[in-house]
Amino acid sequence: MKKSSIELKQYAPTWTQSLTVVVFTVATVFVGNLSAEDKNSATESTNFCLQTARDALASCKSAAQSDDQVALGKCINITDPAARRSCEQQAASDLADAFDTCQGGLAVRQASCQKLGPDRYDPVIDPTNFTTTIDNPYFPLVPGTTFTYLTPNGAIKDVFAVTHNTRAIDGVTCVQVHDSVYTDGVLTEDTLDFFAQDTEGNVWYFGENTAEFEEGLLATIEGSFLSGVNNDKPGIIMRAHPAPGDFYRQEFSLGNAEDYAETLNLNSRVVVPYGRFNNCLKSQETTPLEPDALEDKYYAPGVGNVLTVDLVTGERDELVSITTE
Repeated sequence: MKKSSIELKQYAPTWTQSLTVVVFTVATVFVGNLSAEDKNSATESTNFCLQTARDALASCKSAAQSDDQVALGKCINITDPAARRSCEQQAASDLADAFDTCQGGLAVRQASCQKLGPDRYDPVIDPTNFTTTIDNPYFPLVPGTTFTYLTPNGAIKDVFAVTHNTRAIDGVTCVQVHDSVYTDGVLTEDTLDFFAQDTEGNVWYFGENTAEFEEGLLATIEGSFLSGVNNDKPGIIMRAHPAPGDFYRQEFSLGNAEDYAETLNLNSRVVVPYGRFNNCLKSQETTPLEPDALEDKYYAPGVGNVLTVDLVTGERDELVSITTE
C-alpha cells in the first residue's frame, strides 16, 4: 500500500538519522583503521632495521625466482618427457624451499631487530682507534699461534692459524688469520679472516676471503666480503667487557654474510681434549642466511675459543692443541 506524503514525512527523519549513524560509524572505523595503518607505516618508516629486513626478503625472493627460471630453462631442453617432468618438479620443490628460507631469514632478522633496535647499522670506523695487538682475554690473537680443532670422530679438522701478515681494510690495519677446514683429510674450506682491536678492547671482524671446495674443485666463494667494499661493514667478534644479554652483529654484508651473537653467560665449564676450563663465556650464534642453524661457542679466558657445538646436528668442534712458533 502506498504511503501518503504525511506518512513519508514522518518516517523520513528516522531513516535519515539511521543512515547518518551508520555512515558515521563506518567512517569512524575506516579513519581508525587508517590511523592505525598510518601509525604503523610511520613507525616502520623510522625503523631502519626492519626496512633492511624487508629489503633483504625482497632480494631473497627475487634471487629464488631467478634461479627457478634458469632451472626451468634447463628442464625445457630435456627431450625425455618423464625426465623433463622430474626436472620441473625438482625446480618447483627447490623454489618452495628457497622461499621458506627467505621467510625464515625474515623471521631471524625481525627477531634481531627487537634486540638491536631501529637504528641504521653504520659504525664509525676511525683507523686511529684500532691496533693489531689483539689481547682481549676471550679472543687473543698472537701471531704465530695455531689452534687446532677436531670433531670427536676425527672426521673434521679445523686449523685456525694466526699469521704475521696484516692487511689494510677500510683504512684499518688488520691481523690476517688463515682458517682451513679438512673433511676426512681433504681441504673443504679455505679462508683468510681479518681482525683488529679497538682502543676499548672490542675485537672487530673486517672481512673474509673464503672458498669452499668439493672433490678438490672450487665450489663457491659466497660469504666473502671486505668492510668498505660495496657498502659492507665490520662487526664485533668479541666485546671488551661482555655481559649476559649482549646481542650484536659480527658482520654486515646483506644477503651474503650476516652473523649475530648473543652472550648467554660467563660461567660455563668446558671439557675438551686440550683441557678443562672454568668461567668460560658462552655465546650463541645465528644467521638469517641459514634460519635453522644454531651454534653455541665457548671462550676460555686467556685462551679463546675452545668449543663449538652445532645445536642442530649435535656436532662438536673441540680444541685439541695450541702451538706457537
